Amino acid sequence: MFFLTYLRRELRRRMRQAVFVALGLAIGIGLVITVMGASAGVKAAQAKVLRALYGIGTDVTVTTKPKPPSGKPVSGNATIGGPAPGGAGPRAEICLNGKCYTSGTVDALVLGDYGSLSQAEIAQIARLHDVSAAAGGLLLTDNRIVLPSKTNPNIQPPTSFTVDGTDISHPRLGPLSNARLTSGRAFTAADQDANVALVDAGYAASHDIELGSTTAIGGTKFTVIGLVSQPGSGSPPNMYVPLARAEALASDPGTGKSMTGKIDTAYVSAASAADIGAVQKEIEHLLPQATVTSSADLAGEVTGSAASAAKLAGALGKWLAVLVLIAAFAVASLLTMAAVARRVPEFGTLKALGWRSRRIVSQVLGESVSTGIIGGAIGVGLGFAGVAIIDKIAPKLSATVPSASGGLGVPQTITGPGGVSSGTAIGGPAAAGHTSVAVPMSASVTIGAILLAVLLAVAGGLLAGSFGGWRAARLRPAAALARVA
Repeated sequence: MFFLTYLRRELRRRMRQAVFVALGLAIGIGLVITVMGASAGVKAAQAKVLRALYGIGTDVTVTTKPKPPSGKPVSGNATIGGPAPGGAGPRAEICLNGKCYTSGTVDALVLGDYGSLSQAEIAQIARLHDVSAAAGGLLLTDNRIVLPSKTNPNIQPPTSFTVDGTDISHPRLGPLSNARLTSGRAFTAADQDANVALVDAGYAASHDIELGSTTAIGGTKFTVIGLVSQPGSGSPPNMYVPLARAEALASDPGTGKSMTGKIDTAYVSAASAADIGAVQKEIEHLLPQATVTSSADLAGEVTGSAASAAKLAGALGKWLAVLVLIAAFAVASLLTMAAVARRVPEFGTLKALGWRSRRIVSQVLGESVSTGIIGGAIGVGLGFAGVAIIDKIAPKLSATVPSASGGLGVPQTITGPGGVSSGTAIGGPAAAGHTSVAVPMSASVTIGAILLAVLLAVAGGLLAGSFGGWRAARLRPAAALARVA
């Protein structure tokens, strides 16, 4: 009880010095919390972008390079030959998978950027030691062109949209796992072989697609059962269909064969975050020809202001906080030692009355730790204020990421009557591009940051008290009493 009473009176008697030391520690601790909050906000923004690419639960993706096209044309461009409808001029001809068309609508669902993997290989990945789940996906491009007819002799521009074949049995893996249902219903187990589709809400609005309507995918009519949105994604797939139906309708532009029983992307979830590296190595050993990409690899490919802000918060902000903390600790230690020097008569009297050096040191430590705790509490408040200011004034970050949706076809020339050319060749390879995504930065203070602030406050108080206690322990009663006299 005497210790607490003495402590309270000394802090009140040296209020100005205590406030000065506490404010110094508070500024350093507040800056640390602000930097940690900003860094956490940038990392959350990056994670949001990566989740939009490959889904919330996906840790590793597996793809392969596409096979080179075979010798015979399987997805050729338009050719000219014979009279056009009505007998005027040449006719347009589209050859696809060994079959040629001169009229009507040609609708082809073809593989995009990647080569094919078998379902058996997905099963092998799922049986690996550190893998908790694995699912296949099929990122496709639907290319459609309407050939000339008697009523309309001109070639209409080709249209394209992206389709994602989704493994319904693993809803937590793949691009659809990050989607939010805005209307309608999601896929169920009964939809495994049904001609039903989910449509991106933005694509549906721009193409007048309504819930319950039908839309053609690969020449087959699908019923729209729901509309979804992908938060933070710049180029989500336009439509999602059950994987089995995507496999049955799709064709490989390299071979012209059906994609039944095959996928082009494997989405893998590790047993824990610590196992992601092990999973990556296991898959690379199992499939040497495959490209295995982890979330860390993708994060390294993210550029733009999000990446710049992450580097700034991680490097400059960290060292600035460290320097301010060192300065605050040094000032607190020097002020505490100066205060002990002014209290030499007081400590000399206490020693003459029988106080041991250990008791005086503990009293100085108690005062310093109390000042540090007060500074820590103020620092937490300053940290919250700094995070609030960042949230208020920080602009939206931009992230440029590799496109995971397969992209549209590469523009190629299709020649029709009168030399008119336009559009994209059916079966053309997908364009591997990049997408810019705008994401808001939202800094946050975590429990870990608050605990670190408390530890820093106590550490600062202990450090200052240790120097002050060391100075007090060196006092000699006789010399101190002589100074009193």
